[in-house]
Amino acid sequence: MATNLASYFASLGDRPLLSDNDQQGSSTRWLKKRKPEQAHIHGIAAFERNSRMTRAWQMRIPPDAAHVVVDTPAAVLAQEMPEITRTADAIIVPVMPSDIDIHAFSRCIADLLLIAKVRRDENRIGVVANRVKRNTLVYQSLMRFLETLRIPVIATLRDSQNYVRAAEQGVGLFEMKRSLVGQDLEDWEPLIAWLRAKETNSSVNTVVNPLSETA
Repeated sequence: MATNLASYFASLGDRPLLSDNDQQGSSTRWLKKRKPEQAHIHGIAAFERNSRMTRAWQMRIPPDAAHVVVDTPAAVLAQEMPEITRTADAIIVPVMPSDIDIHAFSRCIADLLLIAKVRRDENRIGVVANRVKRNTLVYQSLMRFLETLRIPVIATLRDSQNYVRAAEQGVGLFEMKRSLVGQDLEDWEPLIAWLRAKETNSSVNTVVNPLSETA
């Protein structure tokens, strides 16, 4: 989700910053696969510590970055939630339709509300049902559960091999042929609309992506 969001903003010419805070470094590897002629995305491997520069310099936001996308590690520690979310305009929480993910997701939402003190009425938290098969009972069960949370479900993304292909090629859905990814792009439309509704006069809008344990 983080790489596809960065790809979307880059396709608009916004030169986004993608901050990879996950020790797995998946977003950083994705960035390294991108070709020079592709739309530019600033990258920070925030999970790495560089002794040759200060942390503040390493984490600086380029002046031409209109958006910041933060890819967080799985199962963010509760005590880290306030710092991660403090300046976020939007907090996107994906959940897959499985018992393990729903349990981790429930804990994540509780930490955001109780520890990070993100209020529901701020409308900063959006839930994404991720990698779903809509005609399954487990998907229907997930959606019934999400309805009880009083937090908006901003998108439902189908389980598609296009995401795998995009990751392998260092691109996002928004940079692929629409004839191949048209259905997936339709899935993203409500998510993009939700983010666009949050844009203000500030130069940088931050998107944080706290993942559940196995998302």
